[in-house]
Amino acid sequence: MSAILDYASLRLLWWALLGVLLIGIAVMDGFDLGVAILLPFAGRTDMERRIAIATVGPVWEGNQVWLILGAGAIFAAWPPLYAVAFSGFYFAMLLLLCALILRPVGFKFRDKVAAPAWRAIWDGALFLGGLVPALVYGVAFGNVLRGVPFRFDETLRLSYEGSFWALFNPFALLCGLVSVAMATMHGAAYLACKTEGDIRDRARRAGAAAAGALLALFLAGGLWASRLDGYAIVSFAGRDGPSNPLLKQVAIVPSGLMANYSAHPWTVAAPLLGIGGALAALLLARAGRHPAIAFVASGLSIAGTIATAGCALFPFLLPSSSAPGSGLTVWDASSSRLTLAIMAGATAVLLPVVLVYTAWVYRVLRGPVTAADVSADEHATY
Repeated sequence: MSAILDYASLRLLWWALLGVLLIGIAVMDGFDLGVAILLPFAGRTDMERRIAIATVGPVWEGNQVWLILGAGAIFAAWPPLYAVAFSGFYFAMLLLLCALILRPVGFKFRDKVAAPAWRAIWDGALFLGGLVPALVYGVAFGNVLRGVPFRFDETLRLSYEGSFWALFNPFALLCGLVSVAMATMHGAAYLACKTEGDIRDRARRAGAAAAGALLALFLAGGLWASRLDGYAIVSFAGRDGPSNPLLKQVAIVPSGLMANYSAHPWTVAAPLLGIGGALAALLLARAGRHPAIAFVASGLSIAGTIATAGCALFPFLLPSSSAPGSGLTVWDASSSRLTLAIMAGATAVLLPVVLVYTAWVYRVLRGPVTAADVSADEHATY
């Protein structure tokens, strides 16, 4: 792989792979979060909530592996990005971790006692375990788009100048709501595929409402983002230069965050995919037809929404609002050429295996979950 691709191409490849992993996290783990968010609304009785939980029970742990893969890829391919994100967003990451811990605890403890109050506690834990991560993911994206207050000194020692509460600024909260709407839409589409009767009908109504909310929030976010300052590289060491973010000069461009869309019109495909997928999911949910197609449309909308942010930022991975020259880009924040080449080779071999195995698992688990399935094994189905 190293002999085939030069350093600049490997960096670009790993930028694209990072986007694929982020989309994988949002699509694969997103419907788990969405089902948890919808749990108090889609399930009116204990049996209905057990059915809803059972739709994701066999797959949520495997889906969450995408989150681990994403974090691992950032650590290995983009070490400075990992350092800034996991230190600057430390308390936000801690909040995310605490919320994610509620999920396995809720799954494991819910069926231990049949008392309604006991199960209501763990249903609430599952709800928070879906809502909080979806919100935090979106808030993190919003801050990345605005720029994060950090800087490197001449020895590349990192200093983060923000605070936990500053992360929850109005634009970031709007992005958080976009993320919650995406997860809810995707979870509703999944429930419509995997359930029958009243649960499916409620899921379809919730999916239509969430898709409509996503369209409104996404368009509002795009309008707001068009007025945010962007960052432009004035001079740098080159696309195959050393991984040192201080070897460049960066200018702040007023209202320039979306400049890539005017400079490269083909990038408009990303927001169009986000809007088109959400619109298709909304129409199919309202019509009550083709739930599998609605689920695919929902996934495409998520992919388009995340790609929209990536295209707007490129070539930046994480711009700095306090010291623009310290911002991390595709060209100066990567690991060595050898590391990227080895990782690319391993990915070329292992990623198809993961995808084939995942497809096989979902084929084995195809079909709706019914009350009879849940009653057949009281403890294995929550």
